[in-house]
Amino acid sequence: MIPPLAFFVLAAVLFVLGVVAFFVKKDLLTQFMAVEVMLNAGNLAFLALTAGPGRANAQAIVLFVIAVAAAEAVVGLSVIVLVFRRRKSIRTDELRDLKG
Repeated sequence: MIPPLAFFVLAAVLFVLGVVAFFVKKDLLTQFMAVEVMLNAGNLAFLALTAGPGRANAQAIVLFVIAVAAAEAVVGLSVIVLVFRRRKSIRTDELRDLKG
């Protein structure tokens, strides 16, 4: 059996990779995928908490996070498609006029 600490380390590595990708890459689709990697890292950490018997609370939280991530994927991808249709680009350095 794999110890839960290994899953926490993997989740931390995935989260750090997601943060780095979010700040390094300059197009919306890659940044969106980096956010999804960070959400999955959080899910992995929650699932590592369910290693013991009778710990279904973390599994319920994971189900809610997956539901929120699915809704976020639909809204995020639709925003990216809308921006691409209007601006013909999804590079964030070319979208400076979207600042509030």
